[in-house]
Amino acid sequence: MNAVTPPHTDLAVFAATSGHSGVDRVLGNLVPALAGLGLAVDVLGIAGHGPDYGELPAGVRRIALGTRHVNSALPALVRYLRRTRPAALLTDKDRVNRVALLARFLAGVPTRVGVRLGTTVSVNLASRGPLERWLQTNSMRLFYRAADAVLVPSTGAAADLAAHARLPPEAISVVPSPIVTAALLARADAPAAHPWFSDGGPPVLLGVGELSERKDFATLLRAHALLRERLDCRLLILGEGRRRAELAALAQSLGSADAVALPGFVPDPYPYMARAAAFALTSRWEGMPVVLIEALALGAPVVACDCPSGPREVLADGRYGRLVAVGDAAALAEALYATLRAPPPRALGREATRAYTAEASARAYAHALGLELPA
Repeated sequence: MNAVTPPHTDLAVFAATSGHSGVDRVLGNLVPALAGLGLAVDVLGIAGHGPDYGELPAGVRRIALGTRHVNSALPALVRYLRRTRPAALLTDKDRVNRVALLARFLAGVPTRVGVRLGTTVSVNLASRGPLERWLQTNSMRLFYRAADAVLVPSTGAAADLAAHARLPPEAISVVPSPIVTAALLARADAPAAHPWFSDGGPPVLLGVGELSERKDFATLLRAHALLRERLDCRLLILGEGRRRAELAALAQSLGSADAVALPGFVPDPYPYMARAAAFALTSRWEGMPVVLIEALALGAPVVACDCPSGPREVLADGRYGRLVAVGDAAALAEALYATLRAPPPRALGREATRAYTAEASARAYAHALGLELPA
């Protein structure tokens, strides 16, 4: 009896995410765009983890690895690689990257492995415990040299990773993230559910992201309180996280709780971005801030903290939006005031995001992974 030959797979994508992070949006846009270029793609899943790709397009298969944890997925990933032998494997985040490189070694297959990191590594690890810093730093130094491609979303993240992981700069590829899609632009036309956008009240400032130390919404709350001394405005922060109670208490102590709303995680923040008087990014560190690019693409005037890495690159040294020092609430309030008083043309933001369309990014990923696109 003849063995059944498995279908050809150009690329397997292996990730384990929270389900509502920037990585989820990046991979959720990238996979359909790669399929749209004619590539056969498998998405490998771990139970209880994202990304949630929703309905997958033709040319994409969903493969469940049958495990709930990244490390325990190793045997299943080895079996998948031996059985399917995809031309390339793309992974994201260090623990997944480690498992993928080890699986390729154990499987003994010629699959090219591209590992991705979406943040500025040294700053990110500075906030972790000593054991986790040691483990991730040494895994990067030990494992990443075996990768066929190391992918990051910004030049700042590339320079940081090269120094921290002791990798040659030429081994790291800067690949723009796939953020701007037709679906994104269409979804922005839906009504914004929050009543502040329809009650005729003062302008609404917007922040979007996990309520975490990294996103530093405390600085945004302080800037908003300072701004209200000069200009009546409201602040809406979309997201969920462990800092919710602290942020609510801070708004109360600042006397601005009546003009601050924390409605939680919103799966479609795009109508809010399209209608915001200004969008603020206050992160302490990033790799490439997805929400900043989304807000720009939807025409929102933006102000960003000049964190490592990404905002300065996206905003072209301030051409497309004001940059302020990380954690400087007074400077942020001043920049927001100037932006509200003289907002830039909304077309300027769309100009800033041309490099971040899903198709342009998918072509860049395919090239970095050594994949030939169908004619």
